[in-house]
Amino acid sequence: MDDAYARLAAALDRLANGFPRTTSGVELQVLGKMFSPEEAGLAAVLTATPEPAAAIAGRADLGVDRAAGLLAELAERGLLWQLDKGEAARYRLAPFIVGSYEEHMLATKDPEYARLVEEYLTGGGAAAIMSPQPAIHRVVPARGAIKSEWILPYEDARAILLGAHSVRIVDCVCRLEQDQLGRRRCDFPLASCMWFSSSEAAAAEGTLSSTQALAFLDEVEEIGLVHTVSNVMQGAGYICNCCGCCCGLLRGITEWGIEHSVAQADYYAAIDADACTACGTCSDRCQVGAIAEHEGVYVVDRPRCIGCGLCATGCTAGAAELHPKAEDEIVAPPADFAAWQRARLQSRGLL
Repeated sequence: MDDAYARLAAALDRLANGFPRTTSGVELQVLGKMFSPEEAGLAAVLTATPEPAAAIAGRADLGVDRAAGLLAELAERGLLWQLDKGEAARYRLAPFIVGSYEEHMLATKDPEYARLVEEYLTGGGAAAIMSPQPAIHRVVPARGAIKSEWILPYEDARAILLGAHSVRIVDCVCRLEQDQLGRRRCDFPLASCMWFSSSEAAAAEGTLSSTQALAFLDEVEEIGLVHTVSNVMQGAGYICNCCGCCCGLLRGITEWGIEHSVAQADYYAAIDADACTACGTCSDRCQVGAIAEHEGVYVVDRPRCIGCGLCATGCTAGAAELHPKAEDEIVAPPADFAAWQRARLQSRGLL
């Protein structure tokens, strides 16, 4: 049984996102919560290339009908990704983060699974997944924090939403995990992430119109959550609204010392000392601890600043502002998911 899970762990680690082994081996217990031994053996022969069930069955030493049934079930549970339907269906292995971890946590709400994942991340998994570049997520600045003439389409949360269809609100998997562990330190809403697609889909619970989605975006900015999206120019499928105490990627900065666990926006915050009233709102709203009081005013630790703009939108004195970075500091995201995968595999020495 362990051999099937070890082979699956190796297959997941060959994906661009990564799923590195740890000294404790707890990652095999994580996979044991997600897959039966037979399912793990089947998933272990998948790659990032979508393939039909017949091709996969041969490598897994399973009959085509049995393999097709298991593949369809795993795809339904979000543990694999399926392209097309019926006889044209093809399957590829879903990455752990972002991918099968979130789907399983949202579906099961299993406290033991949450405990095992937390043990995996704190035991070295987070550093190994979040350190390679390009980062998995990037920060999108708050809509009211920057001048419209500065912003590029891939930085514009409003443009990303308006280019999507079937926007719906789902639970934040990171806050859900912390709830299952009994460790949540914030009172931000659980239902706060926005999933969407580029094609129309049937309405489901939590589905929003474009007007409602933009209003929700304003609400989460107002309460102090950071927008993060897939680190690509085109094809982002969600907007997460993150806090530094629960979000696994922001915890890379706040807890695990991973400086670039999330790609910063193309802006940095600055506070005008003459205008600062030392109210502390900017520091309270900063989700990565980049703002602190110094000699009666608040100052920004620029290398730590992720450019989210929450300090600027919350500053009633107008002392906090976002400024565009110099051209040589800007790192544009990959064009799409395929380009991101290539760049990430290359940085991990797997290409």
